[in-house]
Amino acid sequence: MARRTKRKPKRVEQPKFNTNRDIRSPEVRLVGDNLDEISEVAGRELESGVFKTSEVQKWANELEKDLIEISGKAKPPVVRIADYSKFLYEHKKKQKEIKAKTVKTVVKEIRFGPNTDKHDFEFKLRHARSFLEEGNKVKAYVFFRGRTIVFKERGELLLLNFIKELEELGTPEALPSMEGRRMHVTLNPTKKK
Repeated sequence: MARRTKRKPKRVEQPKFNTNRDIRSPEVRLVGDNLDEISEVAGRELESGVFKTSEVQKWANELEKDLIEISGKAKPPVVRIADYSKFLYEHKKKQKEIKAKTVKTVVKEIRFGPNTDKHDFEFKLRHARSFLEEGNKVKAYVFFRGRTIVFKERGELLLLNFIKELEELGTPEALPSMEGRRMHVTLNPTKKK
């Protein structure tokens, strides 16, 4: 009989920031909103600037906080003195806010045949209008099946008419173009004032 192996639960990867002794650079740029607190420990008035890493680590130890490398690629690396767990929490919170603010674009497709009649065209045009008003992209295409490939001009006229009817709601990315047996055009919604 085959033995079952237990699956290990997947670990959620935490963002990796160098802290304390992991920071190897001889000099660092200290930033943060707690510079008054650090100034008391240092015994002098401090502003954001470049300091020796050993000196900044000593201040972090005296404050019983962590030295966290925010930007390791900068010359010199940018650091701040803070509680690491609190810093991670705030970092995750900011990332979540950024993700929530990003606009998700949805592409809706509308399919035509080269011999689409007026009623079907108007029906699909109403759908395209509602999609563009909602802020979605619309990809309209004419699919050429079998011998209908000889009606490319009809398909192009159909798509150009489609663009003309929706010009107040959407702008085309490009003119209709062929891709295999499909002629397509994509409309982006115009920004409302």
